[in-house]
Amino acid sequence: MTDNDWKEKLTPEQYRVLREGGTETPGTGKYVDFAEDGMYHCAACGRALFKSDTKYESTIPGLIGWPAFSEAAANDAVELKSDDSLGMARTEVVCKKCGSHLGHLFDDPSSPNGKHYCINSVCLDFAPKDNKK
Repeated sequence: MTDNDWKEKLTPEQYRVLREGGTETPGTGKYVDFAEDGMYHCAACGRALFKSDTKYESTIPGLIGWPAFSEAAANDAVELKSDDSLGMARTEVVCKKCGSHLGHLFDDPSSPNGKHYCINSVCLDFAPKDNKK
């Protein structure tokens, strides 16, 4: 897709985060306090990214305010990239299908496996367990 195609498909906020690597304001996303069974998909391309049973509440200050997942839905769901923007060494999480920015991966001892996929709500679409996306 071209840049103009993405601008037509996505809302301005989705475009800013998914295509320009932005971050939504903490605590404002629709999936922060959301707890239904199902699958979270990429809002840009529809790829299945995270299962609801891997969503948890982090206790790490600075990471609270965005949906947190302990693992991706499949090995080929996301790609991890080095991100040294803003003067920090971080690991960026992008959709493996369309390359859209989703958030970052951090270590988190409050996670079931020590990993914290800190994902922007605006990057996600949710499909309840009884529906196919």
